[in-house]
Amino acid sequence: MRKIKKLLAVLVSVVVLGGMLTGCGTKATATTGTNSDQATTKSSIEKIKERGTIKIGVFSDKPPFGFVDANGKNQGFDVFIAKRFAKDLLGDESKIEFVLVEPASRVAFLQTNKVDLILANFTVTEERKQTVDFALPYMQVALGVVAPDGAPITSVEQLKGKKVIVVKGTTAETYFTKNYPQIELIKYDQNTAAFDALKDKRGAALAHDNTLLFAWARQNTGFAVGVPTLGSLDTIAPAVKKGDKELLTWVNTELETLGKENFIHKAYETTLKPAYGDSLDPESVVIEGGKLK
Repeated sequence: MRKIKKLLAVLVSVVVLGGMLTGCGTKATATTGTNSDQATTKSSIEKIKERGTIKIGVFSDKPPFGFVDANGKNQGFDVFIAKRFAKDLLGDESKIEFVLVEPASRVAFLQTNKVDLILANFTVTEERKQTVDFALPYMQVALGVVAPDGAPITSVEQLKGKKVIVVKGTTAETYFTKNYPQIELIKYDQNTAAFDALKDKRGAALAHDNTLLFAWARQNTGFAVGVPTLGSLDTIAPAVKKGDKELLTWVNTELETLGKENFIHKAYETTLKPAYGDSLDPESVVIEGGKLK
């Protein structure tokens, strides 16, 4: 009988102890969950300010819009605007972490939080709207086609049976794939590689944003933009991660405010006019205050 009582006492102790441990475990889990919830409630702008820098995706090889100069400094139209964003958000234009992107990586870099914002000549399309949120536009653009002077291309019809160079992830790739599937495309990841291919005559022509081609042809003798406008007139805008309403609202308000001082025109005069000279009307490129005229 004594042995039975001792056994029962042990069993009761185990049950009580197990309940206490389980209770402690529940409390720890609840505390962890609360801390996690508190961490996730921080807004994107709070995180940026806490970090002390804003991560902005720009191009490294698309002058005059985004490029790295001989001194390793980021330069260009998009970079000029990015610095003003940093100044107005963080109080200092140097508080930027420039993240170099390729056309095809822009969406992924936003989705994986490698950047807070994309300012890399990002053309607004319905397809892209499904994966990122675009702010108000600051520029307008169409597609164009550049080719050697000795073998000019002045219409898309002349490209049939020929190879056309494009950069992956650009609207030029999408446009030709959808509208002219019979035209063979030679695709490159980088702008530099694509233009080198044109110089090496690996394709009859290169299709890209016309604003880029006008500047490039002016700097590279022996080439001409024979098709200055192709497809629809589109807009270029900053982009944020899908659902980031706070940063999107901030960027939209910023662009509206900058429009009151004609800041985008200032960016054009500083970074784009040296590339275009007087050959291009700034009003055909610039969108001020996020509003098309």
